[in-house]
Amino acid sequence: MLQEALMRRQVSVPDEEDGTSIIIRSDNGPQFVSDPFGKFCKLYKVYHERIPPKTPDLNAYIESFHSVIERECYQRYTYECFEEAYYRIDEYMDFYNNRRFHGSLNYLPPKKFHQLYKDKGYPEEMAVNL
Repeated sequence: MLQEALMRRQVSVPDEEDGTSIIIRSDNGPQFVSDPFGKFCKLYKVYHERIPPKTPDLNAYIESFHSVIERECYQRYTYECFEEAYYRIDEYMDFYNNRRFHGSLNYLPPKKFHQLYKDKGYPEEMAVNL
């Protein structure tokens, strides 16, 4: 999933000369301590920052996202099968990324905010809570 996310956003391997790097913050779930994940991070120069156990406040953005998707997607439907759940969640993720306004991104959808940032160097300080 991380590789797909980097590809979709056209993020290239960081340039060591200009000091840029990619940082991913996660909890200590099994997928994040696996050998394949560690090797991927090393190969693509992704710095993996783990939050201490029992400190969800240090990962507030993803915790907020989980709350939003629970409220706006999971609780809205009764899923009869995996395919239906997959369809509804995929549909919601498209809405979330392309049409839902986010207060922390100056009331822009994430895709629009990211595009402005890439095209015009949209200053991060314009994002209220970043």
